[in-house]
Amino acid sequence: MSGPERVTAGDDGPEDGAADSAPVLGGRPPRRSGLRNPERAVRGLGAGTLSLEALVLVLAIQPIRVVGGDLGGAAIGAVVALAVAAVLLAGMMRRPWAWPAGTALQGLLMLAGLLHWSLFVLGVVFALVWAYALHVRRVILG
Repeated sequence: MSGPERVTAGDDGPEDGAADSAPVLGGRPPRRSGLRNPERAVRGLGAGTLSLEALVLVLAIQPIRVVGGDLGGAAIGAVVALAVAAVLLAGMMRRPWAWPAGTALQGLLMLAGLLHWSLFVLGVVFALVWAYALHVRRVILG
């Protein structure tokens, strides 16, 4: 046969057993993500999400003070501390504990809602974004 080799339904692939190491679902091999480095792509997604969260938190201080009022020093300190923690976590996405720590950060932001209701709203929004990032991570990495 000249050109690409055809695989028929009865062909089991290489005889050395290399194809047997990957799990087969429904008779088909698992689907690859198509990314050159899936781990790096997922880390970039997590780091980007946390960086965006830090930026939004810092930029939200003044509008919350103007529109919502009653944003005290404790609430501003909590927002700045959470933003700094998000930036630090974004830089540590290679560590295996960074994803659970990012999840805990979302919980802390919702807990900061006790200081001001708008922080709870931001916490819910970013918790949903983080949940989607975790879903994408699970789909890509398996």
